[in-house]
Amino acid sequence: MRYDSITEAIGNTPLVRIDPAVHGLRNIDLYAKLEMLNPFGSVKDRAAWNMVRPRLAGAVERGEQVVELSSGNTAKALATLAGLHGLRFKSVTNRMRVPEIKELLLLLGAVVEELPGRSECLDPTDTDDPLTLFHQALSQEGTAYLHTDQYYNPRNTEAHALGTGPEIVKDLDGRAPDWFIACVGTAGSSTGVATVLREHDPAVRVLGLVARKSDFIPGIRTIDEVHEVGLFDPDTYDAIEAVSSDEAIDGMLTLNRRCGLLAGPTSGAAYLGAVRHLRTVDEELTERGTAVFIACDRVESYLSYVRQRRPELLGRAPHRDTVASLTEGELSAVTSLDVADARRWIERDRPLVIDLRGPHAYAALHIEGAVNIVDDLFGQLLRGGLPFGTRQPVLLTCPVGDRSAQFAALLTRMGHPDVRSLSGGIIAWRDAGAPLVRD
Repeated sequence: MRYDSITEAIGNTPLVRIDPAVHGLRNIDLYAKLEMLNPFGSVKDRAAWNMVRPRLAGAVERGEQVVELSSGNTAKALATLAGLHGLRFKSVTNRMRVPEIKELLLLLGAVVEELPGRSECLDPTDTDDPLTLFHQALSQEGTAYLHTDQYYNPRNTEAHALGTGPEIVKDLDGRAPDWFIACVGTAGSSTGVATVLREHDPAVRVLGLVARKSDFIPGIRTIDEVHEVGLFDPDTYDAIEAVSSDEAIDGMLTLNRRCGLLAGPTSGAAYLGAVRHLRTVDEELTERGTAVFIACDRVESYLSYVRQRRPELLGRAPHRDTVASLTEGELSAVTSLDVADARRWIERDRPLVIDLRGPHAYAALHIEGAVNIVDDLFGQLLRGGLPFGTRQPVLLTCPVGDRSAQFAALLTRMGHPDVRSLSGGIIAWRDAGAPLVRD
């Protein structure tokens, strides 16, 4: 098989049947669409190429810079495609959470710009957010950038309506599967594929998978975040279910060790979410069914993600005190303060206020006197024991109050007598008109 350009190798990825002995489904054949085998390593290769291709000639002629608000696979694909055509690429994001991706982008010659932002992801409705303002500026005509705009560009969805979806139908001998399962990030792949499959069979059931609230799985948004994406349409999905990071890693291990697929945690979330959902209907089937999930990308870029959450898998001692180990009882016992009560408590008892957001969000706006310790780093600090004395009361804050509540529960377990969480987080504080300062 010979190509004149690496871009010709994008698409036509294999559809591989998962051994029933692995997933345990008796009446459903489960297939993985191996988007991880695209030339740049992920499902985003299709969208990146489809979005950038029509404007490449003009961008080369004018020497434009390719820009995308991305901290993951879309940025990686666009950086490669830009370099292939002699163009520069800039990744703009609030926070790079996977160090291997950032390092790879730098290796590819990309510029990584982390802008201040009020929350961890782009909120297009917040017109005071620097990240939103930058997005709006990029979207205007006449800029010196080729902005692919993955969150709103219909060519993102089109890439999968023209490629991924028809390939699945073709490999299933002209039939659509009974179920299609995909993780929801920009919503491009799930929307595009679902549209095509339902054209072949309107009865296809589509399951969208999101990250559990306050959890982080690379490439997947939480149910709150996904509504901020312009391509997301809830009517696309028959059901939307949440997956935890621990479940994503468990699914990844199954794909790695039992299926020979070197897929990452996003793929693991898709696999585990698919099997968990399908088990609820498997025994009731009177005819054999078929399901397809997307294996999004490869495992190699996520070793630090695994090391942080499951160090025992990499030969290190397991963590005892972690957010993942909290029980529902511990979480429900957390003392959460609304903005008015928090302001009174700060004035009266002078607690140590810890802001768990990324450094750029903190720099943009924060409670006066708050100390910035990013949630990932804070979790690492707690593995060595309480990082401060128990005499000082503590108020934890984060974007919307969920992450701070988890760490409040963990600190309480570890013996701190007076730790509380700001209900609704910095967003609620801002919306209440409470004072915020800027670095």
